[in-house]
Amino acid sequence: MRMLRHIRPNWLKSYAFFYVLFLYLPVIFLPIFSFNTAATPRFPLSGVTLKWYGDLARTPALIDAAWNSLLVGVSASILATLFGICAARAITRYRFPARRSINGLLMAPLVLPEIIVAVSMLLVMLQLGLSLSLITVVFGHVLICIPYSLSVLTSGFEGFDRSLEEASADLGESAFGTFRRVTLPMVSPAIISSLLVSFTISLDEFIMAFFLTGTDATLPVYIWGQLRFAAKLPGVLALGTLLLAASIILLTIAEIVRRRAARRTQNMGGVLA
Repeated sequence: MRMLRHIRPNWLKSYAFFYVLFLYLPVIFLPIFSFNTAATPRFPLSGVTLKWYGDLARTPALIDAAWNSLLVGVSASILATLFGICAARAITRYRFPARRSINGLLMAPLVLPEIIVAVSMLLVMLQLGLSLSLITVVFGHVLICIPYSLSVLTSGFEGFDRSLEEASADLGESAFGTFRRVTLPMVSPAIISSLLVSFTISLDEFIMAFFLTGTDATLPVYIWGQLRFAAKLPGVLALGTLLLAASIILLTIAEIVRRRAARRTQNMGGVLA
């Protein structure tokens, strides 16, 4: 029995190591080959250069795609966070029929096949007479980002001490005033995390943008188009490296903000207790 207890932790550590290695090893090759002087990604590297990164700033189509992704990402993150605040507030504060079912429906995009959701969104947009543009891409990205936003915001609202709202109400503040002056400042770290996570998801989203975009391509759609040309591969690797770095930085910031908010809530709960 003692031997089994000794083997199990070692086995779990080995499993975790090989899992992370299998998951992230292909990603590591992306920045490595982006510095290669040759256009073909292979070992050994023929040299090290920053030429491909310099060419990115001199590509008008890429600059336009970057602005489109920035516009879509900001719009989708703001809308998804606003909807997420309303949903998280209702789910954590009130008890009503079918509450769990509604929560499950809001989280459904996480488990539904994304291509099916994208095709469905495309059919709905066409039936409504909407022309495909960045606006329709924003609609699609909001649908995808809401579950992530809701997960972050629900955690923030659940960790919030309701006695603070009750104290505000006892002092004569209205419900909206309490929400604006007490609740929102307390859950602001969760809101910031939601904005960062939603923006990151929107920035990297391809399938929804591919089906719903018109003539204005986002960065993932632009990358897909460039992959048809072998000569464009080094630039794609460089651009992919920048997107990877941006995603890691944004998600790291969101996690730091979330953890600090959790520690602050725990400390405040200890003081009130």
